Amino acid sequence: MTSSILDSKIFAPLFHSQAMQSVFNDEARVKAFLDTEAALARAQAKLGMIPADAARQIDDAAGTVEIDMDRLAHDTGTVGYPILGLVRQLAAAAGKEAGGYVHWGATTQDIMDTASVLQIRDGLALIDQDLKRVENALAVLASEHRNTVMAGRTHLQHALPVTFGYKAAIWLDSMRRARARLEDMRPRVLNAQLWGAAGTLASIGDKAEHLTEAVANELDLFTPIAPWHAARDGFAEVGCNLALMTGSLSKIAFDVMIMCMDEISETAEPFVKDRGASSTMPQKRNPISCEVIRGCNLGVAKAASLLMDAQEADFERATGPWHAEWIALPQVFVLAHCALSQAVFLLEGLEVFPDKMARNLNISKGLIVAESAMMALAPHVGRQAAHDIVYEACREAQANDVSLFDALSQREDVTRHMDQVTLKQVLSPSSYLGLSQHIVDKVLAS
Repeated sequence: MTSSILDSKIFAPLFHSQAMQSVFNDEARVKAFLDTEAALARAQAKLGMIPADAARQIDDAAGTVEIDMDRLAHDTGTVGYPILGLVRQLAAAAGKEAGGYVHWGATTQDIMDTASVLQIRDGLALIDQDLKRVENALAVLASEHRNTVMAGRTHLQHALPVTFGYKAAIWLDSMRRARARLEDMRPRVLNAQLWGAAGTLASIGDKAEHLTEAVANELDLFTPIAPWHAARDGFAEVGCNLALMTGSLSKIAFDVMIMCMDEISETAEPFVKDRGASSTMPQKRNPISCEVIRGCNLGVAKAASLLMDAQEADFERATGPWHAEWIALPQVFVLAHCALSQAVFLLEGLEVFPDKMARNLNISKGLIVAESAMMALAPHVGRQAAHDIVYEACREAQANDVSLFDALSQREDVTRHMDQVTLKQVLSPSSYLGLSQHIVDKVLAS
């Protein structure tokens, strides 16, 4: 029984990532706790803080102990944190003598924060895999449709001709920025935490200044120069960067969703029997992946906001904001990966209809290249005068339901400067693409 969309068996194929769930479930969380305790023992033995034999026994026990999850849950509910109960079970498994050195000089938040960092690192690896697939799919679309002319739209209305490859290249560029952000933040986020009760490591004494680095080295993490028990910008940055990534995915999904409208029909989601079907309207083929991506984006943004709020950690150890991270961190990763996996499905199999793009390009009967006519006329009469002439011609074309070519070719203030052959060339959408193809090439080359 579940009350969360993340754990729902019904919604698992939509709002769920089994791979990411396995990084943030209880079993993975406990393993990360144990890995951190084992790394602490190994590091302390290398620094001569605890006996080497004790460290070996602790390390072995951490890798083999079967944690009683019911007992751990009971202890967590009583204590308010899971580490005391975990340490008791690990110490018992390590044996009486070695067990006395488990968790030596550490504090609960050291273990939990470092474990969270290990989960974040694993989560980012999954994100990176699918993010690369999204980028590859967009690169294919940009390349294949470099010259596929379509209507560019501003304010949901025809603006100027572009190519579908140009749109895909812009999407691709945004996803590359998303991956760059996630990569750039690693030294700021993937830091070990081992500083003791108030961050001073007073419990360790001699060689304390070397312990955090030693633990970080054991876990292949970065070493912070100061404790971050109550400085939570790192986790907030993770949330924000994942929210920026899903925001870019949501923009793509929204564009595709609109282009899937019957009135436009320029794209369609990959066909799978019954996907997007209606219980009452047999003709329906709803853009389900687009919808899920947009829903996930809203969830990630709210979870990221919670991580932002958790930065308000008081003094040397927070009284509540830290707990909010426990809620938000799994959500931001699971929903972000869900959005990515839906985007992989959507973009790797996206159906593109160039004939529909051409049809839509022509529905305004040439009005979409009114700027081209204005700029061609401007050298002869000035830009503002050219604007006014073409503006009047556009209104005449709409009022009389004729093409812009027909309206312009009837105006003496146009024909005295351009013959019909020139005017037809000026009003050809494929001749007014600007840097569309150049931008595709630049993005693909980068």
